[in-house]
Parts: sequence; C-alpha cells; structure tokens
Amino acid sequence: MQDDFLTIAGRQYRSRLLVGSGKYRDLAQTREATDAAEAQIVTVAIRRVNIGQDKDAPSLLDVLPPERYTILPNTAGCYTAKDAVYTLQMARELLGGRKLVKLEVLGDEKTLFPHMPETLVAAEQLVKDGFDVMVYCSDDPIQARILEQIGCVAIMPLASLIGSGMGILNPWNLSLIIEQSEVPVLVDAGVGTASDAAIAMELGCDGVLMNSAIALARDPVRMAGAMKLAVQAGREAYLAGRMPRRFAASPSSPMAGRFT
Repeated sequence: MQDDFLTIAGRQYRSRLLVGSGKYRDLAQTREATDAAEAQIVTVAIRRVNIGQDKDAPSLLDVLPPERYTILPNTAGCYTAKDAVYTLQMARELLGGRKLVKLEVLGDEKTLFPHMPETLVAAEQLVKDGFDVMVYCSDDPIQARILEQIGCVAIMPLASLIGSGMGILNPWNLSLIIEQSEVPVLVDAGVGTASDAAIAMELGCDGVLMNSAIALARDPVRMAGAMKLAVQAGREAYLAGRMPRRFAASPSSPMAGRFT
C-alpha cells in the first residue's frame, strides 16, 4: 500500500477517507476526529462554516490549517446553479485562489437529492472558470459520464440520502459508474457505519466522503478511527480480489488425497 495513492487533479493523497467538518460539538472535537480519521481532505460548507467570512468569530482554519489539510469548499445548501457558482467564487477568494472544489446542487429540502440539470449547468460553468470540480451526483451512470465529459476531476455518487446512514442501496449502479470512469469515483452521502465504507471500497470506489456517520456517532473520535480502518481494509480487499461466488458448497479441506 506504500505507493497506492489517491490522485485528484494531479495531487496525490495517502488517505482515501475524506471527511466533513459539520455537526461536531465544537472545533476542538472537529480537529480531534479529523486527526483520528487521518484524513487529508476536509470539506467545508462555505455557507455555514466560518473560514474567514466573519473576522470576529472563531475560524475552522484555526484548527484545520490549509498548510496541513486540503480544505475542500462545498456548496451545501445551494439549490440553483447560480448560487453554487457564486458560493465557490467566494470560496476561491477566501482560500487564496485554490481551485479544488466540491459542487453539490440540491433538488429539495426533504431528500437533499442532487438536482442534476442544475448540477450540469454549474459544473460546465465552473470548469470554464478554471475550477477543479469534484461533483456530488445521483448514482446514474449516464449523468456520471456527462459530468466526466464536461471535465469534472472526480465523480461523487450518493450511496443513499445525505445524512440518512442507510448505507449503499444500489451497489450495481456504483459498479457501472466505477467501470466506465477514468477519474476517481468517491461515494458521497449515506454511509452509516464502518461496514458501509468497507463495502464501497470493496466495490472499487477510489475513496469515501462522510460527515454525519462520524460526527453523529456516540463517540465521534472513536468512529473516525473505525472509518479509517474500514476504508483501508476495503481497499486492501479490492486490490486482493474476492473469491468467486458459487451456488454450492466447497470444502475447505478437499477430499482428494486424504489419508485413509
């Protein structure tokens, strides 16, 4: 695993677990959980988390400095392409011109399902403006292909609804997206516990992004450590290759050649 890096927009990362920064008790717990996860990329909801918009309030960057972590601004809470593009333009100014961003345009407040027509419009505009776009999307292989053709640097299909903890509902669609993609595919949304993360990696995902599964655990720091191990185990299992499934028993100790 020494040379097994996750590469996004030309930059290599040793960790394949990306984490969010919301819903924690305080900034100290955010930092402690992030460190336990050994995450290198931390996504930030620009419209909800202070990274300098309010000069008089504590900033997330005080505990997660950009020199150590890749701060990935996202557009959580945006329901139109126009709002999403504006939010990420603001983020680029706050982060000194960094261009790696996570785009998500939501369809409604009940499901937080991605609004794919608006997502496509925003992705096209952001790529034209020079952003490196990681994009939250439905688990539709056709939509994923279009986003890659537009120029997005990572495809991030949902496993299930944001914050639901329902796990991976459609592994077959995820497999189709993974099979066709030439950019990293990362599960985003729906992971509830460590086994969900391991399954995503066993399917061949390049990484997993999560927030609620860690922040809402009874012990967030301990869960962050569990998620780190699950992602690592799932990746190892994927690289090792699982045994073929068969609809018949096969003894672990073959009968042929036995002593009688």
